[in-house]
Amino acid sequence: MNAFQVLVVGVLAFLFAGSIVALYRGWSTRRESLIWCALCIIAAAAMLQPELTVRVAHALGIGRGADLVFYTAVVVMMVGFWMVYIRLRYLRRDITTLVRHLAILEARSGLSGSSGRKGPDPIHDRPPTA
Repeated sequence: MNAFQVLVVGVLAFLFAGSIVALYRGWSTRRESLIWCALCIIAAAAMLQPELTVRVAHALGIGRGADLVFYTAVVVMMVGFWMVYIRLRYLRRDITTLVRHLAILEARSGLSGSSGRKGPDPIHDRPPTA
């Protein structure tokens, strides 16, 4: 093994361990942790045995193993970006719903406007800056 392989396998081992810790602490679901662990194992196998990617590439009709890794990375990144985009849309919708709900509650309780608020307003009651 060369120095680059040692470095990359070390980083992958750290990510693998982080995925396991995230699962046990409840920071990720079982499915998410399983996917991340599987990706770490596949990446480590490809790093330690580069001829595996060549064999898989030839079986799929792709000329080189590096091309297979590149194409796979592009597809995985596109799926990841799409998932993040969908998640952000859901968050935006949820925030809009929450703000509307809070506005309705404030309007019903008569707290609309700065005169009805209890305590200092953190936006409007700031001390002047010099």
